[in-house]
Amino acid sequence: MALAPDAGWCDDPGHGRYNRPVRRPFAGRHERLWRTDTLYDLVVVIGHNDAPPRLGDGSAVFLHIASPTYGPTEGCVALDRRDLVWLLGRIGPETAIAIELD
Repeated sequence: MALAPDAGWCDDPGHGRYNRPVRRPFAGRHERLWRTDTLYDLVVVIGHNDAPPRLGDGSAVFLHIASPTYGPTEGCVALDRRDLVWLLGRIGPETAIAIELD
């Protein structure tokens, strides 16, 4: 999805738009997707808890650009920009992304 300054993602488990993109301003709790840093310049919606969303099972899980220090995310997967661009050139809409803990 192409982002715009009013882009957001509902992370409010009590809202009917939970774990869905929204347009800001938005009354429910949400994450701003339009950022001044570069972390969301490339964003892939992984598809966690979305078919259908189950309240409280997590939302806004993305694949995005890592911070320069590779600091922690709030549940997303972050890669160096070059690595993310490389990966995006090799996957498509039917690609399944599995996230596993070691």
